[in-house]
Amino acid sequence: MILLRGVTDYRNNQRPTRPVDLSLPVPTPADLTFCGEQFALLPGLADVHVHLREPGFSYKETIRDGSRAAARGGFTAVCAMPNLNPVPDCRENLEKELALIERDAVIDVLPYGALTKGEGGVELAEMEEIAPRVVAFSDDGRGVQDGSVMREAMKRAKALGKVVVAHCEDNSLLCGGYIHDGVYCKEHGHKGIPSASEWKAVERDLALVRETGCAYHVCHVSAKETVELIRRAKAEGLNVTCETAPHYLLLDDSLLQEDGRFKMNPPIRDKSDRDALIEGVKDGTIDMIVTDHAPHAAEEKSRGLAGSPMGIVGLETSFPLLYTYLVLPGVITLQKLIDLTAYAPRRRFGLPVRDDDFTLFDLGTSERIDPADFLSKGKSTPFTGWEVRAKCVLTVSCGRIAYLDAKARTE
Repeated sequence: MILLRGVTDYRNNQRPTRPVDLSLPVPTPADLTFCGEQFALLPGLADVHVHLREPGFSYKETIRDGSRAAARGGFTAVCAMPNLNPVPDCRENLEKELALIERDAVIDVLPYGALTKGEGGVELAEMEEIAPRVVAFSDDGRGVQDGSVMREAMKRAKALGKVVVAHCEDNSLLCGGYIHDGVYCKEHGHKGIPSASEWKAVERDLALVRETGCAYHVCHVSAKETVELIRRAKAEGLNVTCETAPHYLLLDDSLLQEDGRFKMNPPIRDKSDRDALIEGVKDGTIDMIVTDHAPHAAEEKSRGLAGSPMGIVGLETSFPLLYTYLVLPGVITLQKLIDLTAYAPRRRFGLPVRDDDFTLFDLGTSERIDPADFLSKGKSTPFTGWEVRAKCVLTVSCGRIAYLDAKARTE
């Protein structure tokens, strides 16, 4: 049994209940008691954009380690992107991933199916074959360059009742770039990625959404132009949602360092982009915040901005960072943050909302982010050393403890 005394219950999406005493029927070796208003009881968080790297790249991450890291961050459901080996583009390949999930996941892990075979952008995946067992379709990590292929993918997805989740990137505009094409890029002699590589791809896809009526979701929005395109599309009534990530909301390219932990795709952009993203979160243009958790081996990320692969980790730091740097300064409310990270992802992707999924955060603590503490195999984060004022102490998934902080202040 887990006993909560005088905690604030935020599981009602309308308003919190506080203070409250609860007895939660969760099997434990001995009763656990958490006491005090600094503890906040939240619904299990949901992240619809993570890379768990398995099968195919288990030296970067495994489903076991990635799901344990998610639980440590307060997540009870994550959606795993399909840039794997083999790519889940047919039943046989998907079964390999599902078997690993069944064996090793400590929370709900829901796989994406690929849009195209091998994520090659040429021939459609066996979408009908895998649709019943995937959360949505995406070629994340690669943008579908051929508009006719994307049009047909949207038609198929609509017929199957699935969302198309798009990594929006026009490869013809990349020109070998690897960080934002801004002041830092020019001053330090790097090759830049223009914002147009993102927003022009979104612009093309929105035209296809108008044509096909497909449910469409834009991954990891980073550019102010993209925010405005999506705002207009929503006003027009298109079935469009989008996401952004903590690093785009809390960083801009003036904060870059010559370190691979600042390299991700899309890149951290200008302060004006960051401001537009925050405004998009506040006015509802941006529907949810995800992590785009993308672990790599330490040696891979040690090669600087030019030589490191793109991707950082985020499952264990997302909620504490957002609470500390958006909620506490009054940019958004805690209820808004909970909706962005728990309820909105579930609404859009049809993920279950269960009474036996919840997480408990200590909002009366203070600590600095230290990658050495991460449960993820990946340790690369631009937020090393940042102070955070929230800590997950307990995560329960499907009525079972998925994470318990051994140092949590309990009675």
